[in-house]
Amino acid sequence: MKQKRTIYIITLLLTALSACNRHTDEELLTHYVDPRIGSGGHGHVFVGASVPFGMVQLGPTSITQEWDWCSGYHESESSVIGFSHTHLSGTGIGDMFDITVMPVTGEVTYARGTLEEPESGLWSMADRTREVAEAGYYAVPLTRYGIEAEMTATERVGMHRYTFPQGEEAAIVIDLENGGCWDRTTETYMEAEGDRRIVGYRRSRGWAADQWVYFVAELSEPFTSFTLHGKKDMYGRAELGVLPEDTLLMKVALSAVSIDGARMAMETELPGWDFDTTREAARTAWDKELQRLRIETDNERTKRIFYTAMYHAMMAPALFSDVDGHYRGADGNIYQSDTPHYTNFSLWDTYRAKQPLMTLIQEERAAHFVNSMLDICDQQGRLPVWHLWGNETNCMVGDPAIPVVADAIVKGIEGVDHERAFEAIKKTAATSERGKGLRHQYGYIPCNLMNEAVAYDMEYALADGAAAEAARALGREEDQEHFTRMSHSYRTYFDEQSGFIRGVDDKGEFRIPFNPYYASHRNDDYCEGNAWQYTWLVPHDMEGYVAMFGGKERCIARLDSLFLAPSALEGDPSPDMSGMIGQYVHGNEPSHHILYLYALLGQPHKTARWVREVMDTQYRDEADGLSGNEDMGQMSAWYILSALGLYEVKPASGRYWFGSPIIDKAELSVAGGTFTIQVINNSDKHPYIKSVKLNGKSYTLPYITHEEIVKGGLLTIEMSDVYNNEVEAQGKNKHEK
Repeated sequence: MKQKRTIYIITLLLTALSACNRHTDEELLTHYVDPRIGSGGHGHVFVGASVPFGMVQLGPTSITQEWDWCSGYHESESSVIGFSHTHLSGTGIGDMFDITVMPVTGEVTYARGTLEEPESGLWSMADRTREVAEAGYYAVPLTRYGIEAEMTATERVGMHRYTFPQGEEAAIVIDLENGGCWDRTTETYMEAEGDRRIVGYRRSRGWAADQWVYFVAELSEPFTSFTLHGKKDMYGRAELGVLPEDTLLMKVALSAVSIDGARMAMETELPGWDFDTTREAARTAWDKELQRLRIETDNERTKRIFYTAMYHAMMAPALFSDVDGHYRGADGNIYQSDTPHYTNFSLWDTYRAKQPLMTLIQEERAAHFVNSMLDICDQQGRLPVWHLWGNETNCMVGDPAIPVVADAIVKGIEGVDHERAFEAIKKTAATSERGKGLRHQYGYIPCNLMNEAVAYDMEYALADGAAAEAARALGREEDQEHFTRMSHSYRTYFDEQSGFIRGVDDKGEFRIPFNPYYASHRNDDYCEGNAWQYTWLVPHDMEGYVAMFGGKERCIARLDSLFLAPSALEGDPSPDMSGMIGQYVHGNEPSHHILYLYALLGQPHKTARWVREVMDTQYRDEADGLSGNEDMGQMSAWYILSALGLYEVKPASGRYWFGSPIIDKAELSVAGGTFTIQVINNSDKHPYIKSVKLNGKSYTLPYITHEEIVKGGLLTIEMSDVYNNEVEAQGKNKHEK
């Protein structure tokens, strides 16, 4: 352990020193990151200090606990109950906010308090006019106490620096009561070890049914006393008196396994007390990951949106294993892994663009993510749906891990046992849970026997399509035939007369009445959508879908109508249905692939038109800069890939279809070196691809494969103000060959 600790310290210092020598602030890509983009509206992003994919997300938690405060922060309200060490970014449900620390002076009430009572609880207003939010660093003054709060982080440790008013007696309160909107404390323990260290744990129940967070906190100055307060002694106060320099440093290490695990994290990652070096190392860690995808453009707004999107995309999944590899499994038992184990998988969102992006620029981590999912499958009997801090939440519909695992097989991701991965796919698909029993019985899920039946079945069909691609890659013909057949279950719901996907009951009859504008998050055939959006959740079988429409022209005409329909919703729609263009809903994930269906249908100019409009109107470099929830990186990943002019429309296909790049040049660090995208004649007035060359040779396919990208090379795209009919003809004839 001493050797590992020494190596970590040396690496930390050399990395920070190297960064200082290599870059000025202007050259660092973190210069373009603004963590507050998406902190207004319905973006729900985390604002605070972290490192890429870290266990710790240290930042302010507000007193308000409503839907737009799921991350603990919203630009519209600046109260702070304390600085919590775990947060979620961009979700539609609130949880976490574990191990909350609040610096105070004077007497306080040990409770959350209310905004209507300024002296209630521990909370203070924050002076947002003096707030600083950067990659790896956060600072804000607390007006109630006159305290300057700063924080940074390593993977498993949060570091605080508090400057108290001169001559005031300082104290630190550790709050184990207050969690997220859905999170309630069930058990706590906290005690002092000597006069500088506090250890304990918080166990809670909420969106995560049984969440354990152990901690070790160390202070740079001795406390004169440590006392427990509040309901069930869930608040611990460390009295510090008047500090010698009015400044206190504090470190808090986390583990989901044990106090010893947290102690090990502290000893390994942050044994010293150099706040500024730790801050610099955090920024360098972010810059290193941002450097994996470097873009050139004269548009500063595009740079800010792009690199902030990269930052948000690498906030999760979150590291979940201790320094020695121990982690809490999905069954509650403790396991050990030779590679990092991760949690916080928002898979219904991220299988669409976020996870494919990771296979390009984070292949090693992508393998770790998939291996974590396979471990979860071993422990709970199926692949994860939405795994939160080691707990299965079963949030959202379908089997969204299957496309991710299948994608790793198809792309040949190193470090993943492909046979083990495929067996996990088969095991998951064969279960009878979450409507699959009905699907196996009827061949589809009857709408009168299960809520959200259409959404569940169509997501299962999409996952089966991905499984078929994995079976093809492994040469498993029987499995390929089985999954291909199952992937067509959605066809039962297609109404040729109306051209919509509709609910069908157990007698084979369409649900009546039918209203394609109707949506409800309580009782509906769809999930966070309506018939307009779910009619297009078929990227895995577009040839079959075109045939059901009776031809490509009729299919395209129906797709055109999606954008021409009124942006009206009836019933009780989910607030996630935002960012509407007609009935296209960019603020929610079921729509994200739809713009690229035009490319599959041989009309890439329409993909270019709509993709450009969405990037221009629904992504902005301001607080209300996202049209919907960030959803753990999916909203950002859509922008990143679209800005490059690429999108993997069909899950687990290994094909990225061309759209309309908005950058002049991009360099991707891939397994084979560097893949460069050079865009010629690019501008707002030139949205259409005129020609493509790969390594200097004419390239006529409407997509590029993952295999070609990760080898490295040069993709040259020439843009035009008119679309190329020859390219369209090629797309019509070659899109599935």
